[in-house]
Amino acid sequence: MIVRNMIQAEQQGRKIVSPDGNWDSTRLLLKEDQMGFSFHITTIYKGADFQMHYQNHLESVYCISGEGEVETLADGQKYPIAPGTLYILDKHDKHILRGFSEMKMACVFNPPLNGKEVHNPDGAYELEAESIDQ
Repeated sequence: MIVRNMIQAEQQGRKIVSPDGNWDSTRLLLKEDQMGFSFHITTIYKGADFQMHYQNHLESVYCISGEGEVETLADGQKYPIAPGTLYILDKHDKHILRGFSEMKMACVFNPPLNGKEVHNPDGAYELEAESIDQ
């Protein structure tokens, strides 16, 4: 059984802050945990407006608090995000995420992240980022 809380995860170096200042993510479950997916609590900062394209991962995102929107670039469709909203990037969708207020999001990635990933210039996570030390 794995039991971990946010404070422990942050103390273990599992909290990553984006270099662009749009988000931070505490990675509670990672590839090294051998579950086949990773689980994160991510904070999207108020005023964030950035493009992502997870070419190597599928992601499910559940909004715990806050408001914003996600826009799919293929068709320009905008979807409101509020507490209780789930969106799933099941087709490696190129998208823009906007935070109208600070948003707390629960995120699941498949394949799982190693822990140190931040978005590359294409807005994706690389498959083999450096693992965090325990």
